[in-house]
Amino acid sequence: MNLAKLFQEYIRQHQLFMIKDKLLLAMSGGVDSVALCHLCKEAGFSFAIAHCNFQLRGAESDRDEKFVKSLAEKMGVVSYVKIFETEKIASQQKRGIEETARDLRYEWFYELQIENHYQYILTAHHADDNVETSVMHFFRGTGINGLRGMLPKNGKIVRPLLFARKQELLNYASLYQLDFVTDATNADEKFTRNFFRNKVLPLIESVYPAAAQNLINNTERFTDVALLYQQAIDLHKKNLIEQKGRIFQIPVLKLKKAIALNTIVYEIISAFGFTAHQTEEVVSLLDSASGKFVNSTTHCILKNRNWLIISPLQEIDAAVVVIDELDTDIHFGGGVLKMRSQNHVPAYYATTPLEACIDGKDITFPILLRKWKTGDYFYPLGMKKKKKLSRFFIDSKLSRLEKENVWVLETNKRIVWVMGYRIDDRFKIMEHTTSVLKFQYLPAK
Repeated sequence: MNLAKLFQEYIRQHQLFMIKDKLLLAMSGGVDSVALCHLCKEAGFSFAIAHCNFQLRGAESDRDEKFVKSLAEKMGVVSYVKIFETEKIASQQKRGIEETARDLRYEWFYELQIENHYQYILTAHHADDNVETSVMHFFRGTGINGLRGMLPKNGKIVRPLLFARKQELLNYASLYQLDFVTDATNADEKFTRNFFRNKVLPLIESVYPAAAQNLINNTERFTDVALLYQQAIDLHKKNLIEQKGRIFQIPVLKLKKAIALNTIVYEIISAFGFTAHQTEEVVSLLDSASGKFVNSTTHCILKNRNWLIISPLQEIDAAVVVIDELDTDIHFGGGVLKMRSQNHVPAYYATTPLEACIDGKDITFPILLRKWKTGDYFYPLGMKKKKKLSRFFIDSKLSRLEKENVWVLETNKRIVWVMGYRIDDRFKIMEHTTSVLKFQYLPAK
C-alpha cells in the first residue's frame, strides 16, 4: 500500500478528521510538512497553512517564509505568516529558546483556529519524531504517559503522519518531485531533540539495528498501557478523594494502605501543580505531625490529623488550621479553640466575645480557622447588611496590634465567627434550630 493510501487509512482508523472539516496545517517548509500538505491536497481535504518566522536563522528564516508563501500560491490555499521576536521574548521571560518558540507557535495556532473556525490544527510529526519524544520523556522521567510519545489526536492538535517513517516521507517527496527547504539548525546538537536524533539514537542503533522500529512498536503498546493505567488511577482517585467546594480531602489511613503508594500520590498531586520531586515530601506528611504542609505554585497540601487537605494557596496558608467534625480541642497560633456539637438547643446558650453557639445546619466541614485578611466581610449579629472587617475593626476602635491578632472561622467562604468579637448573623440560633455547634476561644497569653 502506498503512502497516500496509508495516510487516508490512518485518518479513518483513528477518526482524526473528516472531509468536510476545515484544517489548519502547520508549515515549516521542510520535507515533513510539505509532504503532509501534498497528501492533504491529493486527498481533497480543505486546509490553510500557517508558518512561524522565529527570526532565529537570519536570511534562512526569511527564505523559509518566502518559500511557504510561494507554496501556498501554487497549492491555491490560504497562508498565514507571523514574525516573532523570539530571542527578545525568551530573554524577557527568562526561558529557553526551544520552549519559548514552541509556546509562541501553539498560542498563535490556537488563535488562528478559533478566529477562522478551523476544526483542527495539523502538524507533520512522524514516527521517528515520536521515537525521539518517547526516549526524551524516558530520560526526563515523565512516567507511563510520556513513554507512549505523541498521540495521533490530542484535543485540537492532530498528527496524521505518526504512522510514517522519515525515509518514507523523503521517498514520497522524491516521487512527486516536491520542493522543500532544509533547516541548517537540524544539525545543531545544542538543541535537545537534535542531540537525541543525531547522537543518542544512532549510537543505540549501532548495537541494536532494529531499535527505532522496536520503539515505534513500543509506543503503540504504551498507548494501550497508558489507557489501562489511567483507568486504575481514576478508580483510586474516586475511592480516595473527597471534594468539598475547592477543598479536597484524602483520608491518611486509607491512602497508606494503597499499593504503589508513591505512584498514586504523584498522580493525585500532579493535578495541583506539584512535581514528581515533591512526591516524597507529600508521602512523608502521612506520618508527620498535624499542621505540616507542602506547597506547589498553586496549592497547599496540609496534614490535619487523619486527613490530607488540598486547597488553593489563596484560600489556605501556613497560618490556617483545617477543622473537621471530629475535632474537639484545636491548638493554633492564637491559642486554643474548643468545639462541641449537640443535637438539641440548650435552655441557655452563650454568645459572648469568647463563646459562640451557632446553628449547625449551614456548617460544612472542614471549617477553616485563619487570620483575617483584607476584603473579608461578614454580617455582624443583629445586622442585615454585610460589613467589611476592616470597617468593623475601626468602629470597634481596635489598635493595629489587636487587628493583627484577629482570627476568624470560615465555612464555604463565609465567615461564621470573628473570634473574640462577634458571630455572623446568618449562623445565629433560630427557633427551628435542631443542631448546635458550641465554640469556646481561649486566647494565647
